[in-house]
Amino acid sequence: MTVTEHPSPRPPAEKLSVEQFEVIAQAAAREDVTLEYLGGKMEIRPVPDSDHNAILMWLMRQFMTQRADLDLNVTGQGLKVDTYRKGRARPDGILAPVDHFAGQGEWADPRGVLAVVEVTSWDFDTNARDRVEKARAYATSGIGAYLLVDRDDDSVTVHSEPDGDRYRNIVTLGYGHTVEIPGVGITLDTTGLKRYGR
Repeated sequence: MTVTEHPSPRPPAEKLSVEQFEVIAQAAAREDVTLEYLGGKMEIRPVPDSDHNAILMWLMRQFMTQRADLDLNVTGQGLKVDTYRKGRARPDGILAPVDHFAGQGEWADPRGVLAVVEVTSWDFDTNARDRVEKARAYATSGIGAYLLVDRDDDSVTVHSEPDGDRYRNIVTLGYGHTVEIPGVGITLDTTGLKRYGR
């Protein structure tokens, strides 16, 4: 009887560490690529298009009109998110007190952040990233509200009441409705978003 030796299977690839990710993300920033680290895996976000940026500027004007004591940071500030801060995300917008991020570096602690904003992109991973993974990561980080401007169906979803695992309150309304950002004292008439609709 002949025994055929088979090579032993390769060990599973190790997950990328947060430290390794940060080195890669820093290098990628010079190439106009946005990287995030959610749920133990690195994700690549496309460079935003002009309507994506216009929506963020529209939101910034609305927020500043109602709360001049807050900044909507749209500069790509990174946050340590997810369970035990093992994730890294760059929200499209971060609502926090003026100068909140001064001296905190590239990846800031989410404590003190009042809300985060994401605007969907035209890529295959938007559903998993913006609607599922980021909602969970922001909730587990204790961020009070998550505002998702969803260009796929011209809607705005407000996630609030994080309970450690998820947001307990989720409200979705089409462009043109009035939405409140709980705990922030901001109410948005989203009629202005119709100009960016499909």
